[in-house]
Amino acid sequence: MQIRLMGILNITPDSFSDGGNYYNNPQKAVRHARQMLEEGADCIDIGGESTRPGSESTSAEEELRRVLPVITAIKSQLGSEIRISIDTWKAAVANAALKSGATAINSLGGFLFDEKLAEVAAKQHCPVIIYHVKGLPKTMQKGKITYTDVCREISTFFEEQLAFGVKKGVKREQFILDPGIGFGKTVEQNIEIIKNLAKFKRFGLPILIGISRKSHLGTILKDSLHYETKSTERIEASLAETAIAAQNGANIIRTHDIMQTKKFLTILEKFL
Repeated sequence: MQIRLMGILNITPDSFSDGGNYYNNPQKAVRHARQMLEEGADCIDIGGESTRPGSESTSAEEELRRVLPVITAIKSQLGSEIRISIDTWKAAVANAALKSGATAINSLGGFLFDEKLAEVAAKQHCPVIIYHVKGLPKTMQKGKITYTDVCREISTFFEEQLAFGVKKGVKREQFILDPGIGFGKTVEQNIEIIKNLAKFKRFGLPILIGISRKSHLGTILKDSLHYETKSTERIEASLAETAIAAQNGANIIRTHDIMQTKKFLTILEKFL
């Protein structure tokens, strides 16, 4: 098996790990995209709205101002064949990004927050990643987060989103599923999802996992090792969880750290 890598490129001032690194600097963003591609990324995931816990929503106009110059620059400077996913739940943003050179949609909540997004995916015939969230980014990690059965509820979300998308003309084979690690889940719920990832294989669709540098890893490390870690200090922890996800059926890993993840998976895949 070969697991594909999706490189993270956030064009935002406030994303949890790399916020501000490439904001308002398209050429710096292009250089980072080039680096990730050279290190082994299969596609670049570009987002213009932070979805970190506590984040506020961004207007479609502002998202487009952030991402379109980067998409067009990558395509013109690095090659028209480069695969780019646009990380947005907004139909208007996805449509404009696809017309500018993006090749896939990566949507928070699938079609929950903008049903017209399904029409865009159907018209453009592009892959569409639907990732689960409970609540909204601003409040999803606040208060008590409860599920009767977290994997069952995520499966229901997938079933409903697939049915809605197909009804709107999206082909089933366009879909990629992401259970949304850290999006309205506790540490224990995130662990349960990764341990039971194979349950989602019944859909017969690729599974994407995004765990790179996330806060639940920092919580586990703090509880066990008794010291705080910055997001950039969680690479080993990210790779450990990546190993379990890969063993349990993940097909695509979304990560900030392409080179380290590529080396890690090169060896791991020899044993899978």
